[in-house]
Amino acid sequence: MSSAFFPFSAVVGQDDLRLALLLNAVSPAVGGVLVRGEKGTAKSTAVRALSAVLPEVDVVPGCRFSCVPAVPDPACPDGPHEPGPGTARLTRMVELPVGASEDRLVGALDIERALAEGVKAFEPGLLAAAHRGILYVDEVNLLHDHLVDSLLDAAAMGSCHIEREGVSVRHAARFMLVGTMNPEEGELRPQLLDRFGLTVEVAASREPEQRVEVVRRRLAYEDDPAAFAERWAGSEAEVRARVVAARALLPQVRLGDGALLRIAAVCAGFEVDGMRADLVMARTATALAAWAGRTSVRKEDVRQAALLALPHRRRRSPFDAPGLDEDLLDRILDGFPDEDPDQDPAPEPDPDPEPEPDQGPDGDGGPEGGGPDGGPDGGGVPPQTGPADGPDRTQEPPEGPAPEPGDGPEQEPEPAPARGGAAAEQPAVRAGDPFRTRVLSVPGLGEGASGRRSRARTAHGRTTGAQRPRGQLTKLHLAATVWAAAPHQRARGRSGRGLVVRKDDLRQATREGREGNLVLFVVDASGSMAARQRMAAVKGAVLSLLLDAYQRRDKVGLVTFRGAEAELALPPTSSVDAAAARLDRLPTGGRTPLVAGLLKAREVLRVERLRDPSRRPLLVVVTDGRATSAGPVGGDPREAARRGAGLLAAEGIASVVVDCESGPVRLGLAGALAADLGGPAVTLDGLRADSLAGLVKDVRTSVSHHYDNRRVA
Repeated sequence: MSSAFFPFSAVVGQDDLRLALLLNAVSPAVGGVLVRGEKGTAKSTAVRALSAVLPEVDVVPGCRFSCVPAVPDPACPDGPHEPGPGTARLTRMVELPVGASEDRLVGALDIERALAEGVKAFEPGLLAAAHRGILYVDEVNLLHDHLVDSLLDAAAMGSCHIEREGVSVRHAARFMLVGTMNPEEGELRPQLLDRFGLTVEVAASREPEQRVEVVRRRLAYEDDPAAFAERWAGSEAEVRARVVAARALLPQVRLGDGALLRIAAVCAGFEVDGMRADLVMARTATALAAWAGRTSVRKEDVRQAALLALPHRRRRSPFDAPGLDEDLLDRILDGFPDEDPDQDPAPEPDPDPEPEPDQGPDGDGGPEGGGPDGGPDGGGVPPQTGPADGPDRTQEPPEGPAPEPGDGPEQEPEPAPARGGAAAEQPAVRAGDPFRTRVLSVPGLGEGASGRRSRARTAHGRTTGAQRPRGQLTKLHLAATVWAAAPHQRARGRSGRGLVVRKDDLRQATREGREGNLVLFVVDASGSMAARQRMAAVKGAVLSLLLDAYQRRDKVGLVTFRGAEAELALPPTSSVDAAAARLDRLPTGGRTPLVAGLLKAREVLRVERLRDPSRRPLLVVVTDGRATSAGPVGGDPREAARRGAGLLAAEGIASVVVDCESGPVRLGLAGALAADLGGPAVTLDGLRADSLAGLVKDVRTSVSHHYDNRRVA
């Protein structure tokens, strides 16, 4: 038997990933799987292979919405259907591309039939195709917000409701939602994160023998996919039969009061928000019992369910890594009796155990086996929690900075001289508590990627008008097209209901929404910023701005300067948690090469403009304005900084200066720098959204504009 995908049972290792997918196959009510991990860890391979081990589904013949033959949906757009025999087909695995349009996802009016035949015809989208199957989103963390909203609605209601362009359609949309992502490319929106029932962290094996087996199987598959699939056909059939048996057993599994108390105690002990975690754990534990061939839920099922369902629900901010304290989990579970009266007796050992599905038909499987059941009794193995939670975790130092010896009154230490002009490095200071910041936006109307910061012409947003298409038509403005074609119908010899439309009549809808920007932070890490309380406040402010950038779907970058040079600490990325980690480790000390930081920022923005010309930048300079070193530029440090700021202003870079100067006597150097950049200066207190100064203001983009406003004031 040939297969388009790599066989599911041939995936080496990744026990918890395969177990999570199979639990959803047994009980789709679990709510899907989010797979997080680095590149090249078989995330997509395992997900795409899952559909081949799922049982066939019966559908109404000719129904585009996959109605169940015995109980067809009375509201099906292709209905009504009479109950009767159906047609069996394979379970679909539908992929949602990151760049898909909203019409492609939910469906839309069939424009061609509407204009040519004068009828309202609905063209189903991917949600209709995924009904009773799998909806797979690769790089789900990069999915545009408008698609996330539609996906959330469908996942919550189990149906898709379309009201647009004179069409009103509702159809069922119940599917297994599976997403894969690389956390280095940015985190997932919290609302969508909570919709995934289970989450799995995957990483490449560090065992040479297992890595060899991965390569051996992949090369064999690429040499002859059909022969490789035929070789694993027996294992695939065994997994499929076990899924069918577990589905049949699932209604008989009893979730006793003891198991329910354990689930409630675990969720309360980990302070999980809401009740969705309790429900997901209950469904997962029930599916685990059915997968193991039992009719009652045991303590180990509850533990396994917690390890799969709670890590991504424990995060309190985007900068928290998902994970679970297994010691705390065991202490909570140990507070209950080991045996519940409603549990099945322990099963007798199987005198003839089945071979591990990960072991090849010829008995030459990988050294670690790891079948889809995750263990010989079918109950699964404790999920892997990623490389950070490996066997040597006890050797790692505790998280966070070392305890501070004390926080006395703020003093600005004189930087000690260092050989060769190097910075006299001081220990990193922990960031202060983040807060909600005022909104900083780039003025004008951009055309960048969808986001939540600055106004922009976007493919998705509120319709503001219509225009003749420039290039390919992407979004038809139906009303404007009809208005353009209507006066010419008699001259074109129209007869019948259809409208005679020509290419010149077509109108493109213009829409306005919000875009994400590139927020580049330029942080002063010199000795003048090194006072403990000041640096903690500065880091807290930058952390707050990073959190704001995460919520507004921005890319972020981090430039630091101290000593005699500037450094690109973090190239522009969508991963704000990576920026937060770099900020946490930021050392301070040395002289203040302000011009080096500005010139480094200019170079970074120049390169990014070539890579992504549509994404507009926002430069955030965090400094007290002092300049004590000209770095490689030479000359007077302050004059060099003025020239560097002038170059950025001349290029129209939107800028804002966060003034970190403190104390009763202020020199106003940060304000002067803001004037040179052509942008406003905001104090640390004024950055807070709840301050009197926390009004929504656009960042000024030219020195002249800024000066004009000052003269008017």
